[in-house]
Amino acid sequence: MEKKTTIALFKGRTIRRTLHQNEWWFSVVDVVAALIDSPDAGAYWRKLKQRLKEEGGEVVTFCHGLKLPAADGKQG
Repeated sequence: MEKKTTIALFKGRTIRRTLHQNEWWFSVVDVVAALIDSPDAGAYWRKLKQRLKEEGGEVVTFCHGLKLPAADGKQG
């Protein structure tokens, strides 16, 4: 199956996305960065997941990590 990765824009911010099993999947870290305007959205996302786990909650029940190219060209 051909995999298609593209960039989307939201509020002028770059959101990485990829077509996976005929559905668009978006980078959560990129979406968080666009929504909260944090200098380190990755750290914010990790802390949010940690707090939810400590409170007995979950971020989502269906969440898979997919490799997307980062700004430096590395797969992350």
